[in-house]
Amino acid sequence: MTNKKKLWLAFAPVLFAFLLAYGVLHIDWTKKYNNQTLYRASISQNDTVYKGEAVKNEAFKHHYVPFYGSSELSRMDALHPSVVAKKYKFKNKPFLLGSAGTQSLVNYMSMQGSANQLRHKKIVVIVSPQWFTTHGQLPNAFEVFYSPLQMTNFLLQANPKNEANRYAAARFASMPGPKGLVLNSLNKIANGKKLSSIDTWRLQQLNASLANQDKFFSTIQLRDRRKLVKRGTRHLPNKYSVEDLDRVANRLGKKGTSNNNLGIRNKFYTQRLTPDVLKRLKGEQRKFNYIKSPEYSDFELMLNQFAKQDSDVLFIIPPVNAKWMKYTGLSQDMLDKTVTKIKTQLISQGFGNIADLSQNGNKKYYMEDTIHLGWRGWIDVDKAVSKFMKTKQTRKHYVMSNYFYNQQWQERSQFKTGKMIPDLKVK
Repeated sequence: MTNKKKLWLAFAPVLFAFLLAYGVLHIDWTKKYNNQTLYRASISQNDTVYKGEAVKNEAFKHHYVPFYGSSELSRMDALHPSVVAKKYKFKNKPFLLGSAGTQSLVNYMSMQGSANQLRHKKIVVIVSPQWFTTHGQLPNAFEVFYSPLQMTNFLLQANPKNEANRYAAARFASMPGPKGLVLNSLNKIANGKKLSSIDTWRLQQLNASLANQDKFFSTIQLRDRRKLVKRGTRHLPNKYSVEDLDRVANRLGKKGTSNNNLGIRNKFYTQRLTPDVLKRLKGEQRKFNYIKSPEYSDFELMLNQFAKQDSDVLFIIPPVNAKWMKYTGLSQDMLDKTVTKIKTQLISQGFGNIADLSQNGNKKYYMEDTIHLGWRGWIDVDKAVSKFMKTKQTRKHYVMSNYFYNQQWQERSQFKTGKMIPDLKVK
């Protein structure tokens, strides 16, 4: 073998790898997604889908409705909105966006590449009171869901004169994930400084490369939950009926919570609530407080994005398992005040579509475990969503206030349900 052939055999794999990497990064991989791919993506809760934009935006063109939330979206029993929509062939189908750890700040970041697709569209948000802890968004969870693509989307649209943008940039910069050009750009926006033309050009190049990667990789190794959904549909009656669905929920709930007296799914109780854990958690949540939290300002970022898009939004506030609350000492009064504060923030700015389910934690088979909706809880969600989707969308008149980015609001504990407070100074 000649030296030239030896040299070629040695370097050919390296050259091929380089050309492949270059192609992934720089060639426009625009492609169409078929119906099955969109459906798989809508129920997958894959990180790559959540942190990307290509497959989400294609789905939003095909009657998929974004359902933003967190871990409750993963509890896919037979009454879950995705299962019910599949069984009864609903025109508008849920696209699940969120899992454990996705609170307001992460969800806001995930929205950055879909503003045009969701303009004047309907959106569903499940707002968990558990988001509103004294520390707010967990940094390690933010790092898991950090999306350089969505962050560059944010920076390329950010206005340093806009208080919401400055607040968002400061919050993003305080979290693990952003580095180098992105982190420097975030700090500039947070300090009210305009990005230089060089910064903008570099971000545009990075954004284009990341968008190509998203198109190429977003649907690779999608978690396939179609069999799980199909199994769930077998429990449902052939014709949609709330009364029949309630009977199914009672039957499944009774069977699914047969090994404990806390109304918790058997598997969760057996695996997660061992005798040692139960002993440790008894009375452990007596001092929990969701009324004072930086999460309220992060939540305002989501509201600001919805107003910017003129989106029609349904907010669902789930309860906590009442038996679990009693066991752990979690205060119902504190939870009620938390819900009041959330609703005050919503209603005072024009967000009036609220399904407040927070008082239903004592209903049988309403919860699946300690804090997540279950069989009968999902029925109320389905009813609220169905009514919301049937309501004709009109031009929204949101009146946003920068007050909600202030520490004063984060720590405020006195307010009135559904009533505008004069000193909020809405602008």
